[in-house]
Amino acid sequence: MTEKKFDPKKLHKLNNPERLSDIPAEYIWNKINLVEPEVFVDIGAGTGFFSVPFLNYVWNGKIFACDTSGIMIQWMKDNICPRYPNIVPLQMEESSVPLEDGIADLVYMINLHHELDKPEAILEESFRILKNNGAIFIVDWKKEDTSEGPPLHIRYLPEQVKDQLAGAEFRNVNIYNEMSKHFLVVAEK
Repeated sequence: MTEKKFDPKKLHKLNNPERLSDIPAEYIWNKINLVEPEVFVDIGAGTGFFSVPFLNYVWNGKIFACDTSGIMIQWMKDNICPRYPNIVPLQMEESSVPLEDGIADLVYMINLHHELDKPEAILEESFRILKNNGAIFIVDWKKEDTSEGPPLHIRYLPEQVKDQLAGAEFRNVNIYNEMSKHFLVVAEK
């Protein structure tokens, strides 16, 4: 386990309700311009913790909760799917999501970007699976000292993420810094 990768043995941390105060789904949703979306893809979903509140915004559709960890996938199957059948756990590789082109209205990543070895690769993959006019958002830790979160030297500035998104052909890239510990970057295909 490298310092960049989340240790699945600590998955209980992912289910801390305070995370919804730090990263409110409604705040994020208000920055995204989608009408009646049907398919979301949560990349790096972990325990599916953020898939659950985002179900409120899917129009009679589903969320593919993708993760590289078989432990996380099984945890979601055992603990999330029985209550939320519209959340579909899906094993992925770091830069490859086993979904067809143009399936998603929204792709999102929360507290994942700092873990990626090649962030540009998953951004290109996100572009591939998004519908035309679909959206992507990335939330990650601000590059400043905080009492929790990953080491400072592996965190990104939101401007770096914006440049990476633009390099992957996303447009209308916007940065939002109102959250206390995290930044939000939103873009469109």
